[in-house]
This record gives sequence, C-alpha cells and structure tokens, in this order.
Amino acid sequence: MGKIKVIKNRIYSDFIIQPRLDEYESVIKQFVEHGYIQTTLREYKKLLDNNRLENKRYFVNRHDIDTDVETAKEFFKIEKTYGVKASYYFRLSTLDFDFMKEIEEYGSEASYHFEEIAQFAKNNHIKSKSELLKRMDEIKEIFKQNFTMIENRSGVKLETVCSHRDFVNRKLQITNNEITKDLNLRKELGILCETYDKDVMDSFNIYVSDRPYPIFYYPKPIFEYIGDKNIICMLSHPRQWRKNIFINLFDNLKRLYEGIKW
Repeated sequence: MGKIKVIKNRIYSDFIIQPRLDEYESVIKQFVEHGYIQTTLREYKKLLDNNRLENKRYFVNRHDIDTDVETAKEFFKIEKTYGVKASYYFRLSTLDFDFMKEIEEYGSEASYHFEEIAQFAKNNHIKSKSELLKRMDEIKEIFKQNFTMIENRSGVKLETVCSHRDFVNRKLQITNNEITKDLNLRKELGILCETYDKDVMDSFNIYVSDRPYPIFYYPKPIFEYIGDKNIICMLSHPRQWRKNIFINLFDNLKRLYEGIKW
C-alpha cells in the first residue's frame, strides 16, 4: 500500500469514520447466542493452569486501552447489558482508577498495559537494543514501582499484565515483555501471566486482533470464527471502534514529537 493511501486511511480512521459500537455489540451478542463463556484473561489462565477448561466454548475478550477511556466505558456498558466479562489493560497515560474499580467490582478485570522498556529508551535517548538489555535492572525497578503504584491507588490486585507495543519497540526489535521473562520478578509481584505468554497464546484456537480501516480484523473478521472455533481470543482497542478527534490528534502529535525528540 502506498504512503499516500496509508495517510488517507489513517486520516479517515482517526477523524471521519462512523462509530462501530453497534458492531461491537453484535460481536458480544453473537458469542452469547452461540453459548460461549465470555471471560477475563485472569480467569481463563487459572482454568488453564488447573486443567479445568471444560468441553465448552470460551471467548477471552481483551481490551488494550492505548487511548480513549471514554470509548472503553462504552465497551463496558455493552458487556454489562449482556452480563459478560472482559479484561481491560491501561497504560500509565490512560489510568482511570475509579473506572478500574468499577470494572473489578462488576467481575471483569482491570490491569496494566506496560511499556517501561520503550519509555526508558525514549527518556534516555537509547537507540541500541544491547544498551537497553544492559540496563534491564533499572527498567525492572521502574516497572515494579509503577506496578505497585497502580495496585495501591486502584485497590486492585494485578494478576495478569499486557505488554504495549510502541514505535521504539519496532525500531529496536525488542518487546516490552522482555521484563516479564524474569520469573522471579513475576513471583515477587504475584503476576500469573503476561498476555503473550506462549502457553496462553497456544491454547487459543484462534486469536483475532482489530485493525484500523479498511481491514478492521486480522486474520479474518471475528464473525467468521464464532461457532466454528471453541476457544477464541479477541484483542480490541477503543480507537478502532469510535473516532475521538481530539484524543487522536493529541496522540498523533505526541507520537510525532516523541519520534523527533528521541
């Protein structure tokens, strides 16, 4: 796809496209109608670890709240209407402690979408993967501080965490979940899993992620798998389901500024 077309699609997706929340509700409704247990990653992981997955259909519904908490709240309203659960992962920039408490009180999951490696690289103008790896002890300490702060301020025990993917990660070819490869750190903090752990990902019959216009889903539309696959995980981001002009503009400008400064 040419650069001009990519830019046009991004502009349309961020500032023009009509909301797709009715489509999200249709996703939830169809999973209900096909008898899927719609659950959090936390509860699914516990079932998986204890060999308690029954011969039933499971839908693990995961939201990465990169931006736009207000649209995440719309997801939550829809899920409550149908009495189903999901997992919400918040970046430091999208933390909403009252909303996190509400999610947990309902029975869904609110946790941390972490990016300490990418942020450390940006803050310290590091452009080498090897240099980052040398400073992993510092980065892990920052992760521990952020993780503990979120638990303390939200009153929520964080049991699963999710790595965010930043442009720095792509440039340096290092993922933020390099942090959670440290099993001692996981044990210390009581982390059951990171969302991309191999045992979790391998347990799904299919993993579907949303995508910007005009693709919407990858590898194929979620509707093609409902009723066909028994264990489905879907990753969604508020940005792909409802435009928020001011938040998207701010995020785009922030990304541009960070790239120049780094």
